[in-house]
Amino acid sequence: MDFGLFCLMNKRSTTQKVQDILCQTSEQVQAAEKAGFKTAWFAEHHFSNYSLTPSPLLMVANMAAITTKIQLGTGVLVLPLYHPARLLAEIGIADQMAQGRLVLGIGSGYQPFEFERFGLKLEEAKDRTLEMLEIIEEGLTQPEVSFNGKYIRQAETQINVHPVENRMPDIWVAGGAPDLLLKAANKNYTPIITGRLFGPEFLVSQKEYCSQFWAQSGKDPAKMKFATLGAAHVCDSKAEAREFAENLRFQSRLAFQLRHRTEVLEDGMLVERPVDNELSLDEIVENLIVGDAQTCVEKCLDIIRRVKPVHMALYFTIGNISHTRAMKSIETFGSQVIPAIEKEIGPLNMLR
Repeated sequence: MDFGLFCLMNKRSTTQKVQDILCQTSEQVQAAEKAGFKTAWFAEHHFSNYSLTPSPLLMVANMAAITTKIQLGTGVLVLPLYHPARLLAEIGIADQMAQGRLVLGIGSGYQPFEFERFGLKLEEAKDRTLEMLEIIEEGLTQPEVSFNGKYIRQAETQINVHPVENRMPDIWVAGGAPDLLLKAANKNYTPIITGRLFGPEFLVSQKEYCSQFWAQSGKDPAKMKFATLGAAHVCDSKAEAREFAENLRFQSRLAFQLRHRTEVLEDGMLVERPVDNELSLDEIVENLIVGDAQTCVEKCLDIIRRVKPVHMALYFTIGNISHTRAMKSIETFGSQVIPAIEKEIGPLNMLR
């Protein structure tokens, strides 16, 4: 079991500058490496302030130059949006630049807003993703690759840059699509599931949902590796906790609008609007790993004992939470929260 830093890099205010967000993300990744986090993840989204990272592999390449130990993950590559030959080459060169530290998180995407602007249909995304996975499995380990599928055709092509030692990087699968989870079960990929703004009960139910595909594939569900995506903020006051929760609610509102095709942009920024039946700020604080160090320890232990994840990826900054607050939270998580967890359950698989 280990922890990761998830970098969404969204922009809530027009006063936030892209260069500042990039520099702050770099500092947070370095702080996470120093704190012992196992992996830093970088999102992929397009055409809105929901996230400023159109290419996780570009972020991996950039962070490879300023880190030495932390794994660098794509969180996630939206596979239907890529040309297979180009993607294979870029995965290979990114892993070489990271000296074998690349982790491949993949998904099929969920935002019609993005797919329309790439000239693609969201309803084809799952099948395109499955075809892309077949190409990736062959192309990263074999000298040449070719493919002739329903949606994707790749003439026989030599991929001249492979991952370090021609290995297949670990693959993590996001989302709840049945066919994709069955593929994950057959290949022993790791499902990584977001807890949204809900508490541990939701994660327990999501693990049970994923387990059925391991059983369907003839695998022991107890041996399924399961990872979670959530949020954490170690803070000194209820006011700071509520401010973090309010920024998480902002992100959740935008995600809901983009998923349900109700987004509205004004001057390049998504308009934030309330969602029916959304949680209160106090409920969000209660559900997530938010509070003083001891509270965060207790909430982490609750998830670890009930869900038994192999990895917990966490947002430490969202919306317009200040860089100073995010850095303090990451550092305190590493210096106080992780040691207290290890005192209760034994050593974690962290960077040392």
